[in-house]
Amino acid sequence: MKGGRLAPDDYHKNFADLHPPLDRHEAAVEADRCYFCYDAPCMTACPTAIDIPLFIRQISTDNPLGAAKTIFDQNIFGGMCARVCPTETLCEEACVRNTAEEKPVEIGLLQRYATDTAMEKNTQFYTRAHETGKRVAVVGAGPAGLASAHRLAMAGHDVIVLEARDKAGGLNEYGLAAYKTVDDFAQKEIAYLLEIGGIEIRGGQMLGRDFTLEELRRDYDAVFLGMGLGGVNELGIPGEDLGACENAVDFIENLRQADDLSTVSVGSHVVVLGGGMTAIDAAVQSKLLGADEVTLCYRRGADAMGASQFEQDLAASRGVFIRHYLAPKEIIGENGRVSGVLFEHTEIRDGRLVGTGETGVIAADHVLKAIGQTFVTEHLEGLKLENGRIAVDAEGRTSLPDVWAGGDCIKRGEDLTVTSVQQGRDAAISINLVLAGEAPLASAVA
Repeated sequence: MKGGRLAPDDYHKNFADLHPPLDRHEAAVEADRCYFCYDAPCMTACPTAIDIPLFIRQISTDNPLGAAKTIFDQNIFGGMCARVCPTETLCEEACVRNTAEEKPVEIGLLQRYATDTAMEKNTQFYTRAHETGKRVAVVGAGPAGLASAHRLAMAGHDVIVLEARDKAGGLNEYGLAAYKTVDDFAQKEIAYLLEIGGIEIRGGQMLGRDFTLEELRRDYDAVFLGMGLGGVNELGIPGEDLGACENAVDFIENLRQADDLSTVSVGSHVVVLGGGMTAIDAAVQSKLLGADEVTLCYRRGADAMGASQFEQDLAASRGVFIRHYLAPKEIIGENGRVSGVLFEHTEIRDGRLVGTGETGVIAADHVLKAIGQTFVTEHLEGLKLENGRIAVDAEGRTSLPDVWAGGDCIKRGEDLTVTSVQQGRDAAISINLVLAGEAPLASAVA
């Protein structure tokens, strides 16, 4: 493993914007492709229910700021979601243009055009209501926590966001591929969001270490929990402690926080274990950093991978080899460092995944594990859990009457930025109703 595998210009080129933005003319042409459907299926497919036909019509009439407000009314993280949402499996998959042309309206790029215009002009659409004197604690400065904080601040409440890391943003800042969110966009979006006022972010504040849930309930009128998944799954096989065998989450975080990409170490022969978005992001970025060969291995077939077909195709187009029906059995080492991975071939037999007994070794000097993350359930006294996450109702209310939750710490919907935003927003609406005396303060989860 080493850094500096490429010339400086190659790093800039390799990590350039994956989907360059549309200019004014391109946006107008693309907007004209929309049929402006009544009861539009694209809108139904959006977790935050953005009025997509409306904002596209606003772009078509050269009103990008109006379009931005339509988007932000439902999703204050509309800029990031325009960049990282799997639109190919959400709004664009539902677009009726697919039937006629097999090419949907490029909704994501149009959304980015509108939101970028508003942010570049620093056009603010929202002001705080009269201050209520109520204080709400939000744990976690990721998409769920900040979406909740923004909606609560709009209602006039004072919001204190307690974030374990030094920087806000959650996965938007630490966990997404660098080529999807260039030019420090995650921090620019947060700065734009905070312009509403009434939100204070305190970094380096961890639940269970610096404060307890009981203390928050005592000191605040309501609490929203928007923590991420603090743990990572282990393979449970020999060799995981060898040098150059690491979690893909840590690899991506180090890359995202690097001021100079040439300092990020990567092997010449990289094996990535997993089939989700994190695995794809780690594999593609390994290749872009200069690895000679990157192989992504997944124990099931392509149709079972968590990564979308677009992401799988993207990886293949960047030179990543994707191999299926391979289960890792041992990380092989030499002189304390990775030298290969022993796999067993698998197959589906009677509806179950089983090993065939046939094995083989793929040489590697760097192994990245991307087999999922886990939620740390400590320090959640009094909260009911469900399948290892916090149990909530449709409004995000937990088993404690003054505590709500959303994002990765609950198990509802897909693990996407847009889903977390929707959950944080809806929980804030519920919290506001309670604080305004329009809904009872009562636990909703038995």
